[in-house]
Amino acid sequence: MTRRLPVSSRRNFLKTLSAGAAGSMLAGGVTAQSYARIRGANDRVRVGIVGFSGRARGSLIPALMAYGKELNFDIVAVSDIWNRRREEGVAFVQAQRAEAGLAGGEGVQAMRNNEELYESGMVDAVVVSTADFQHALHAIEAVEAGCDAYVEKPFANTMADANLALEKITASDRVLQVGTQRRSASNYMAANEYIRSGKFGDIVSAHMTWNVNQPGRWRRPDLAASIRESDTDWTRYLMNRPHEPWDPRKYLEYRLFWPYSSGIPDQWMVHQIDTVHWFTGLPYPRSVAANGGIYLWRDGRTNFDTMTAVYDYGSPEDAGGGFQVVYSSRQTNSAGGVRELYYSNGGTLNLDTNAVTPEGGLSERHAAAMGMQPFQLGETKLEEAGGVATAANTGGDDATMAHMRNWMECVRSRKTPNADVHAAWNHSVALCMTIAALHTGQRVSFDAQKKDVVVG
Repeated sequence: MTRRLPVSSRRNFLKTLSAGAAGSMLAGGVTAQSYARIRGANDRVRVGIVGFSGRARGSLIPALMAYGKELNFDIVAVSDIWNRRREEGVAFVQAQRAEAGLAGGEGVQAMRNNEELYESGMVDAVVVSTADFQHALHAIEAVEAGCDAYVEKPFANTMADANLALEKITASDRVLQVGTQRRSASNYMAANEYIRSGKFGDIVSAHMTWNVNQPGRWRRPDLAASIRESDTDWTRYLMNRPHEPWDPRKYLEYRLFWPYSSGIPDQWMVHQIDTVHWFTGLPYPRSVAANGGIYLWRDGRTNFDTMTAVYDYGSPEDAGGGFQVVYSSRQTNSAGGVRELYYSNGGTLNLDTNAVTPEGGLSERHAAAMGMQPFQLGETKLEEAGGVATAANTGGDDATMAHMRNWMECVRSRKTPNADVHAAWNHSVALCMTIAALHTGQRVSFDAQKKDVVVG
């Protein structure tokens, strides 16, 4: 069943996407407390966890704790509006601290919300792992409280949130890393070096896929059946999204429901499209066209289980140059898996095999027919330019470990991390363009002066 929003819903969608929904970010507001200081080599960096999610438990906290002793970082607080997650988070971090040899001190404090966390003055930095739509807003809270921040992706799925975050964070002196961890994976770093060296030639096309066969992906039926509104703070959860009655599915399975997430683009597309921006230096697409639908998993979700988008990249001043990116993803059949393939006129760069080959390059026969020189890349393994840490999935634990360490080192040195706020804003632009194209069925471009998507 293909879903396309009716005209009235499309109008409301675009209003939300570009202007942001009415209402304050958080009930009550936060009084900014700038307790930033120049940290010496012996100063402990006190970290707060904002949102004890599966991602925080499985990757982010273990990554930080792995380097905690060496770099003198320690997690001292967990802020979560759900009492269950708050308690679980404190217990998990205490166990991780003990395992890392950081037990003792004041222990880990439970915070009912971010106002409590920042008003306590306990933390110098935070790791944000909350719902997709909250990331940019929670990043703003962090920098206004004087904290450095590691913030999960996607950064923002409305231009209002993306633009506000860009303004606030660039005006601060805080170190922000967004969780597009491919930028710290050694094979992606080697690919970036190779492409920028000129050896690959101009990119003429890229194909990206992300396919799974998982009806339970992003579903939490047992938790949704057990949680009560009184266990959490629904108003704080909604932040600047329109108020609606309590819905445990939209709280726990938010990736299935707009405007809390767009699903596939929020979760997967931003990882892969971010590499395009990195490898080329282009900030966002010139245009996006996309289509999708709920073809199989009809479980009440509003976000698509299958989508395809086509991106036009190149200089805005040179409409005839550039290249095309085709991105497809489905949750209904895993054939093809996760792939990232870059093509030049001389061959192919495959980030699944981490190899450059002459496949598809201009052959001698076809070049001679046009009076041209053949262009055939030599066989190259990316590990020859730099070690391989991971294949083309989300980056894996190795990449997350490297990305977290990069942020921690930049908190110490005050240098710019691998995925700073500008990289975050760029992938947010591509994300917002993709969402608009999927929901309206129209071609979408971007107005650089207004910093907003243009439909049609």
